[in-house]
Amino acid sequence: MRTHRSTSSLTHRPTHRLTRRGLALAAATFLLTAGVGLVTAPAAHAGVPGSTRADDRNCDFDGDGYDDVLVGAPGATVGGKRGAGLVTVQYGSSRGIGTTRAAVFHQNTAGVPGGAEAGDAFGRAVATGDLDGDGYDDAIVGVPGEDIGTLADSGGAVILWGSPKGLVGTHSQGLDSLLGPTAGARFGSAFAAARFTAETPGDQLITLDRNGAERHHFAPAPQPGTTARKDEVTVLDRPSAKAAEWRDISERSLTTGDYDRNGFADLVISGVSTGAEPGHGWSWYLSGQADELRFERDLRGGPVAASGDVNGDGYDDLVTGEPHSPDDGGETMTGGMVGVYLGTPAGPAGVEGPGTPPRWWTQDSPGVPGASERGDGWGSDLSVADTNGDGYADVAIGAPEEDIGTVADAGMVTVLRGTRAGLTGTGAQSWTQDSASVPGAVERADRFGAQVRLTDPDGDGRFGLLAAAPGENTGDGHIWVFSAGTGGLTAAGSWTYSAGSLGGPAADAAFGAAIDE
Repeated sequence: MRTHRSTSSLTHRPTHRLTRRGLALAAATFLLTAGVGLVTAPAAHAGVPGSTRADDRNCDFDGDGYDDVLVGAPGATVGGKRGAGLVTVQYGSSRGIGTTRAAVFHQNTAGVPGGAEAGDAFGRAVATGDLDGDGYDDAIVGVPGEDIGTLADSGGAVILWGSPKGLVGTHSQGLDSLLGPTAGARFGSAFAAARFTAETPGDQLITLDRNGAERHHFAPAPQPGTTARKDEVTVLDRPSAKAAEWRDISERSLTTGDYDRNGFADLVISGVSTGAEPGHGWSWYLSGQADELRFERDLRGGPVAASGDVNGDGYDDLVTGEPHSPDDGGETMTGGMVGVYLGTPAGPAGVEGPGTPPRWWTQDSPGVPGASERGDGWGSDLSVADTNGDGYADVAIGAPEEDIGTVADAGMVTVLRGTRAGLTGTGAQSWTQDSASVPGAVERADRFGAQVRLTDPDGDGRFGLLAAAPGENTGDGHIWVFSAGTGGLTAAGSWTYSAGSLGGPAADAAFGAAIDE
C-alpha cells in the first residue's frame, strides 16, 4: 500500500491509498470528522444529498428550493492575468434565472485559495453536490492549469461551500491529487459528486486527471462559526488492461446515475480506447453499493456521457456521445453518434440486455434533423431531463462543429424526446443561431452547442435549455436561454448573456466552456 501526503499550495490534508479487492473498490478505512454536530439543514432545498435522479440534481446553493446555475469561463482575464478564469452563479427563483441575482468567483476573490495566474483556467470544469451533508449544495471548480512550484499544469480544484447566503468564498477549500503534484497531470479536469456508498452523510466527490480517478470523502459540516472541513481520499485504481473483460481507455469524463435503482449512485467513467483499436468511445461502469463502489463492466460509448430516466420506468438511463468516431477502417470520421443504455436491476443494458451494444442514434436516424457529415461533432455534449413535464426525460445534443451553409463550426443543438419505449426521433427539435427567434447570427467558430444543459431554475418541473457558444464574439462566449412549457422547449422569447452581463470580465473569457449538469 502506497501513501502520500499532499504538499500543494492549494491545500494540505491526510490521504489514504485504496487497496484492491479483485475488481472491487474497498470501503475507506476511516472518515476524518470535525468533532462537532451537523448544521441544521434548510427547511426546503432542491436536492437530497446524494440524489441521482435527473429531476433532482444537487444544484441549490442557498437552500431556497430553486436550482441554481454554475458556469465556467476559463479564459477570463483576472487581475491582468490572461486565462486565469472565473465562474459565475445565477440563483434560481419563481421567475427562473436572470442577470441580477448572480455572483462571480475567481482566485482573487477573498477567501478563495491561491491567486489568479495566467493560464490557470479556473472554471474549466465545474460540478455540484452536498459534500458535507448540511443541506446546502457546494460548487467544485477545476483549476487544471494551476502550476505547483515548478510543475506546470499540475492542476488543482476549489470547493466553494453553499450556505443560506448561497456560495461564499470565505473558508473555501483547495484540493489536489492524492498522488502528489505531477507536471501536466491537469488535476481537476472533470468531476462528479453523488452518494456512491453509505460511508458519508453527504455526497462523495470523484476527481479526474491524466493519472486517473480519485474519490474524496468529506467530514460532516461544522457548527456555524467554525471553519474546519476535512477530507479523506481513495484512489480508484484502473481495471487491469490485461483482463479480457476490460477495455483500456484514456479517461475523459464522468457521470452518475442510479441505473440499478438500489438507492446509491453509480459512476460511469468515459473515454476513448487505446491500444490496437484506438479512438473509439468506451466507458467503465461502477455500481454504488452500501459499502463499496464496484467495477462491473465496460460499455461501448463515450467519451461524453449523461444520465436521466428516458423511458420513465424509475431507473436512470445512460446516454453516451461519440462526436468523432472512426469508421471501421479507423480513418474517416463520422458526424457523431449517440448511444442509449436503459437502466435495469442489472445496471445499464443495451438493446439485447446487459453487456450488449446500446441503441445508436445519428443525424441520419429517422426524424433527427440534419444529416450526418464528417466533422459535425454531434454528441460533443449531452444533457438529459424532462422538458415538457410528461414524465419522460428528453436528450439535448450539442454539435458545435456543425457547418451552417458555408459558415464553418457555427454549431447546432438538437433535442430528442423520451417516451415509454425509449428515445424517439418523432417531434425532434433543433436550433442554430440562424433559427427563427434565436438572437444573434451564425459566425465561424462560434461553436454553438459546445455545452448544453437542461435546467429547471423556476421549479415548475419542466427543464429549459442553456446552450453555450464559447467561441461567440471571437472567444468571449455567450449562453442562450430557451424556456420550456407544456409543449417542450421553444425559441420564442429566448435570450443571451455573457460573463460581462453578470459583472465579470468578458473579453476572451470562453464563457460557457463549462456548465454544471
